[in-house]
Amino acid sequence: MNQEKKINIDYKDAESLKPFISENGKILANKYTRLSAKDQRKLTRAVKKARILGILPYTDKHRTQQVK
Repeated sequence: MNQEKKINIDYKDAESLKPFISENGKILANKYTRLSAKDQRKLTRAVKKARILGILPYTDKHRTQQVK
């Protein structure tokens, strides 16, 4: 059997949540993250909480837009 990698899902740790967010700022589906349904729900709650508190941005579009 495969040993599953334990992941620490904490809304206060932005660096651990960033790999689960796409370039557009969307939370990746469990098809791509390979998390169980329970862990995917924990991840979603943590990302949403971090966004509300301002730890994570809602989108990264502010970085790609250039002012003329």
